[in-house]
Amino acid sequence: MTGQLLPLMVVVPLLGAALGALVPGTVARILLLLGPMLTTTGGIALLVTHRDTPVLAHNVGGFVPGIAIPFVSDMLSAVMLTVTGLATLACVLFALSVGEARLRFFPSLVLMLSAGVNGALLTGDLFNLFVFIEVMLLPSYALIAMTGSWRRLGIGRLFVVVNLVTSTILLIGVGLVYGVAGSVNIAVLTEADADDPRFQLAVAMVLLALVIKAGVVPVHGWLPRAYPATSAAVMALFSALHTKVAIYAIFRIHQSVLDGATAWMTVLLVLFTVTMLVGAYGSLGERMIRRSLAWQMVAGVGYILVGVGIGTQLGLAAGLFYMVHHILVMGSLLLCAGAIEHVYRTQQFVGLSGLMRREPLLAVMMALGMLSLVGFPPSSGFFGKVGIARAAAELDGFHIWLVFGAVLLASIGTLVAMSRLWTEVFWGPPLEEMPSRGKGRTDALVVADDARIRLRTLAPAGLLLATSLAIFLVPGPLWEWCLQAAEGLQDLAPYVEAVTGK
Repeated sequence: MTGQLLPLMVVVPLLGAALGALVPGTVARILLLLGPMLTTTGGIALLVTHRDTPVLAHNVGGFVPGIAIPFVSDMLSAVMLTVTGLATLACVLFALSVGEARLRFFPSLVLMLSAGVNGALLTGDLFNLFVFIEVMLLPSYALIAMTGSWRRLGIGRLFVVVNLVTSTILLIGVGLVYGVAGSVNIAVLTEADADDPRFQLAVAMVLLALVIKAGVVPVHGWLPRAYPATSAAVMALFSALHTKVAIYAIFRIHQSVLDGATAWMTVLLVLFTVTMLVGAYGSLGERMIRRSLAWQMVAGVGYILVGVGIGTQLGLAAGLFYMVHHILVMGSLLLCAGAIEHVYRTQQFVGLSGLMRREPLLAVMMALGMLSLVGFPPSSGFFGKVGIARAAAELDGFHIWLVFGAVLLASIGTLVAMSRLWTEVFWGPPLEEMPSRGKGRTDALVVADDARIRLRTLAPAGLLLATSLAIFLVPGPLWEWCLQAAEGLQDLAPYVEAVTGK
């Protein structure tokens, strides 16, 4: 693959979105499938390319490097494109299975969202990062409004307000960076004075906006409220794309622009370990499957960003490895929850019971996914947490115990929360034998004897879970890619040379 082809990762989905709006129906749904397949295929091609070529870059229109709009790919971008494309494909297949993709503009909106994600992962410019994030957000507002529960409009306001505020902060930060450094090109900013307080304040504004979008404590409360009010397919999409693009940008900017900022290590580690703990134990207060999983999304953000706090190559690689795991496993669990909602018309713990007997395949998939969140084998989460522990072992005494203690306590919290979900939903008497609760009412569901989740509805979640299990069985390739991506974040010379030609 060559650098000249990188803009096609944005252009083709945008053209597909426009065509899908003009020709609704079967053609639009075919385009909907082709979008994530293109992203995944392009990501795999870049993985192969970056084994020998560390960085590919293309300046759109042939303008002067440092001024032109740059598209840049390295191993980090390639890994993210591959896994987000795969997750998007699974969400699209699920939406097709349950009929959600038949909504008039659903294919075009998802394709536009994919274009924004691809652009954010490939841009080498802070202002264009802001632009592509906005391209992601515009279809997201519509997806929230057209899918999900009756609460979607109120939650939509929350989502819109939070993201408008954070986008404003992001734009202000980008403007301040330009005012201080005279450029917003990431390759040029690597040569800026990272010790200048004005520059640090400007970049901190950018990172603050991204931290809010990612859902880091204490600015996390909007995420477990907003995401579960959408449909399962859209929530899985947002989990794989929105939060992970923000986290990707934090990795990129913190390491490239601030050169790792090791002076902030203690503050960052405390912030991210608290995020792990709050997310892990937040699930205990929920009575709905996807709301419980939403808190585990917050915990996952903490695990991933601990790698940034550690700051070593091993720490960054462990955080990236955990991000891939979290995209796959959380997507699988959310789509499994969506399959339950589609057939049984509820995601409440109360009313669901005994699904282990009624839906054995679903039970196995959910059990494996929840074990992966805890970090038990056989799962990619096991190696993710082992990697974080290995990286933390290289720190000094206080930091070691901070990370080890947080990982242990958060894992216990996730275990308790997932055990509660399992007990309420999968154990107990079968649905048809659920007793009435209270005079004149029942909390049991009225379902047909032959009502079952179809295999094709579970297949998308199975695709993501099978990928996670494959990573457990053969973790070497992904670990090597993550190590190479982490090396690229620390050794910036190939990145700068590819973009600026210097």
